[in-house]
Amino acid sequence: MIRPILWFLARLPLLVLIFVVALVMSSCTMLGMNYASLETANKPAPSPALDVPAITIEGSPARETLKRKFEDVLYGPWPAGMPVSFGDWQMIDPEYLDGRGTLEEVEITIGSGEGARSFMLVTAFPKVSGPVPVVISQTFADTCSVFPDEPVTNADGEICDGSMMEGFPGWAATQIFGTYIALAPVERYFDAGLAYASFYASDFIPDRKKQAPEAMAALGGPVNPTSALMAWAYSFSAAVDVLDADPRIDPKAIGVMGHSRHGKSALIAAVWDRRIAAVVAHQSGFAGASLSRSQTGERLDRMAKEYPHWLAPEVQDWVDRLDEIPVDQHELLALVAPTPVLLGNGRRDVWSDPNSSFRAAEAASAAYEATGHAGLTATGMRDFDPAAGISWWLRPGGHSVVSEDIDAFTVFLHTHLVGEGPSQYAVH
Repeated sequence: MIRPILWFLARLPLLVLIFVVALVMSSCTMLGMNYASLETANKPAPSPALDVPAITIEGSPARETLKRKFEDVLYGPWPAGMPVSFGDWQMIDPEYLDGRGTLEEVEITIGSGEGARSFMLVTAFPKVSGPVPVVISQTFADTCSVFPDEPVTNADGEICDGSMMEGFPGWAATQIFGTYIALAPVERYFDAGLAYASFYASDFIPDRKKQAPEAMAALGGPVNPTSALMAWAYSFSAAVDVLDADPRIDPKAIGVMGHSRHGKSALIAAVWDRRIAAVVAHQSGFAGASLSRSQTGERLDRMAKEYPHWLAPEVQDWVDRLDEIPVDQHELLALVAPTPVLLGNGRRDVWSDPNSSFRAAEAASAAYEATGHAGLTATGMRDFDPAAGISWWLRPGGHSVVSEDIDAFTVFLHTHLVGEGPSQYAVH
């Protein structure tokens, strides 16, 4: 009996290696070992067709009907009337970044009664005269990881002592998902003329199949969200409430930013909260900027099965007939118009399907043009125009947030928020 056990233990490292290699070989698309196609002309046009004149009029029946379709099929209801409250700013570091700014935090509570949930919004305010633009980032890691050297408050109400990104797990995460998957390069946002705000979405609604629906159902609002994506979008809106009320922030220059699932929620927030003046949706994939009818990469049906809590329960009715789904993501991008949006992509991130995202952007461009703004100016998937209404960004590499992405984000946000543009986009 002992001999077989010893044999197994001696070979365990090799067995683990074999398992990892097999996993990689079976998941090349997900892990970034393939390249996204740059050919779009040979692909089908997005469907349904856009009714551009109707949906670009704020409050029009056609626009509201299309929003309800997204609620009915993908995201569940926007939780209109859900209570939002917040306290006073608490100073974390009055001489942040060698005196360039202050780092402060405020607790935001969404909901009512025992089911209300709270999270901390941490904001770096540059020390400059006059109100400044701000970008609100929804993050994968807790604020202890985003600001690892600062005494911010964690979800338990305690001062942070360490980061989720420490040790081997953190090192592995940054090797796979990039240096800035958690860490915030705030000095680069300051350099671009922006304040930077950040919160951990899972402190509000946990990214868990069982816990997320339970948390949403208990929020106690007149309308409760039924998908984590819609709930996270509403938390963006709650953060906008806080910063919109702060005299240090330009209320007409508030942007939102997210990667992957939080890129999806950023797009949704920009449709349902028209105060948002710019969007960075990096590698948002399916239920974000990529077409639901596409058969490349993760696919909507896979997402609905693997992460059912991200989407409304009603999406399960469509997973076996995606070719019949009554809405698609070019329509969501059209509803964002004329708010400028950056769609970030990686050439090896086939899982998020950059090709169908580009085709969605091409179709949605007409909505920007109908409102008198430039839409997608890129003539191919390699072009980058940070001044465009739909700014397309494609770099080498996979599903991650790396230094080149920060360069793209900051030049886009500077162009649309710091320049003369913001007031013509945000709807107040």
